[in-house]
Amino acid sequence: MSRVVFSALAALAVSFTLASGAQAAGDVEAGKKAFAKCRACHQLAEGKNGVGPSLHNVFGRKSGTAEGFKYSDAMKAKAVVWDEKTIAAYIADPKAYIPGNKMVFPGIKKESEVADLIAYLKDATK
Repeated sequence: MSRVVFSALAALAVSFTLASGAQAAGDVEAGKKAFAKCRACHQLAEGKNGVGPSLHNVFGRKSGTAEGFKYSDAMKAKAVVWDEKTIAAYIADPKAYIPGNKMVFPGIKKESEVADLIAYLKDATK
């Protein structure tokens, strides 16, 4: 295979991977700013629920299980484990991802902002 063909195939593979929604590493500082949209309802400290549940240790936690928060039946029934992919899908369109959940937030449509927010949450919710 010629170098030109190989290079073209490699470039195509990279662009296809990026276009397919693979999570790129987000910017923590930009994510901190994006979290302002969430702060009205969510806290990051352990056990500090607000209108929404605490996001402390959200990664790896099953939906509907934060201690002391009254979840919708839909959120409890979904039983999704929160990771980068599931959080990204939920943040983009909460009502479509878990129909019947109580969150009124319309979602964040910009993929780079979602990636930034996830980077921040991964850092701030440990």
